[in-house]
Order: sequence, then C-alpha cells, then structure tokens
Amino acid sequence: MPTHTPITEEENPASASLDTRPLPEILRIISREDYKVAPAVGKVLPRIAKAVEWIVEALADGGRLIYLGAGTSGRLGVLDAAECGPTFGTDQVIGILAGGPKAMFRAVEGAEDDPKRAASDLQKIKLSHRDVLVGIAASGRTPYTLGGLRYARKLGARTIALTSNPSAPMNRVADMAIAPVTGPEALTGSTRMKAGTAQKLVLNMLSTASMARLGRVLSNRMINVQISNTKLRKRAVGILMKSTGRNAASAAKALHQAEGQLPVAILMLLEGASKNQAKRLLRNGANVAKIVRQAQVRTGTQAHRNEGTPGC
Repeated sequence: MPTHTPITEEENPASASLDTRPLPEILRIISREDYKVAPAVGKVLPRIAKAVEWIVEALADGGRLIYLGAGTSGRLGVLDAAECGPTFGTDQVIGILAGGPKAMFRAVEGAEDDPKRAASDLQKIKLSHRDVLVGIAASGRTPYTLGGLRYARKLGARTIALTSNPSAPMNRVADMAIAPVTGPEALTGSTRMKAGTAQKLVLNMLSTASMARLGRVLSNRMINVQISNTKLRKRAVGILMKSTGRNAASAAKALHQAEGQLPVAILMLLEGASKNQAKRLLRNGANVAKIVRQAQVRTGTQAHRNEGTPGC
C-alpha cells in the first residue's frame, strides 16, 4: 500500500476473503473489530476533556456547538445535534451536513468535494468567533469539512477535528484534533463501521459532558427533557419523584401546572413556589442543577442526601 493511504482506507488482513467465510465467522470478525473501538476512544479522553472545556466556555458565553461533515460523518453530527434539543432543552447545538437535509437519506453527488459550500453553509447560520466548530471526517481529508474548518478559523472560532487518522490534513488545520485510531475496517474503506462508531462515541461525550457541566443534568437525570410524548411524560414524572421525594400524583400535578417544564415543576415542589416564582429562579442561562441542589439542601430533601453532592 502507498504510504499516503489513510489508515481507514487500508485493507484489513483479518477480514480477507470475508465473502467466502461462513456466516458465524463473518459476524465474529466484525465483532472482534468492533471491540477495538472503545479502547481507541479511551486513549484520546484527555483531548475530549479539553474540547468539552472549550464547548462549555462557548455555550456559557452564548455561543454554539456546531458539527460539520459530509456523508456518514455529517449524518452522525446531525443526529447528535438533533437529540440535544429534546434531551437537554437547548438550541445551542447545530449539525450541518454537506448537501443539506436531503443528504440525510440519499448521497448528494459532489457535495463533499466543495470546500466553498461549507463556508456558505456556515455563513447561513451566522457562524461567529463565539462558536466552536467540530469538523467530522473519518479520513480527515474531506474538502467540504476542511473548507469549513479554515473558514471558522478565519473568524476566530475554535475548531476541533474529529478523525480516525492521526496524520490527517484536518488535524493540522484545526486548533485541536481528536483522532481515535480504529484501524482498517472489516469492509475496506467502509468508515460507517468502526470509524463511525468511534465518532458516535466521541460526539456522545462532547454533548453529554458539556451539558452536565452546564447544569442541564442533575445526577444522571435528564432534568431538561422536553416532554413530547407519553413515554417522556412518564419519565419526567419519575424524575420529579426521585428529585423531590414526592409521590406520583403530586409529581404529575406539578408537571401539569408547570406546563411540562420539568425544572419549573421540580422547584414548585421543592420550594412550594408558584409557576412564575419558579421561572424567576430559573433565570436565563442559569445552572439548573445547581439551583435544584440548593433547593434540595434548604428543604432537606431525601433524594439529595441519598445521591451525594457531586460538583456542578
């Protein structure tokens, strides 16, 4: 193989003649390769931690976390961004996919090869120096993503490259590189497999850890979950019960009175406050977990004593 071939494009000797193997062996080969992903991500945890610090700083200052990518990489960014609204009650995480929304379901020819299109897409969302841009590309050389990173750096935004190739061009363009090395794929060049799994794990960490540090998580509970269906309403009632020590009937009533706003309902129960009083406590940009923990301490809520007091 030429030395310039990205590791994600190399052939994997462990899966040679994959098509001739018995089905159980095909699955064992893929499974053995998948087992390499989590350890690879574990090796780059210090860089992920630094990235989270940047993201928290940006979001606290009114900036945004923006994912940018093409193909599988871009779709994974859009997926994580789409889940942040209903999970954490925030609109500060945005996913941009080369080719636009239609590219989620069907490849858009040539979309990933145009670096100028990335700059145009970022201009549409008014990217600024207050934002953090995460460029995602398994190979680390996608022109669209490279163009977006270069444009972001010109504006003074912090940039992070998420790749699976430690020597990728993107890693030299961005302020920081996160590159879990997952090795050649079981199916040569199919980076939707190990590389894509590693990207998903890292994106989970970036968004979840950032939201935890910003107080949008209480203990391990989604206290900002947006209630859009019956399942989530039941989950919210359970979170209310665990966070306040109240019974199901009281929790459901408070949730109804709070018009489905879970943090408001929690404070209504803990403080005996009205909906408007609870809303005032949850001023714009407030660390919700910190406010709730303070209320738990004041009221001596059993739920607080049971779960400890990790920092917020």
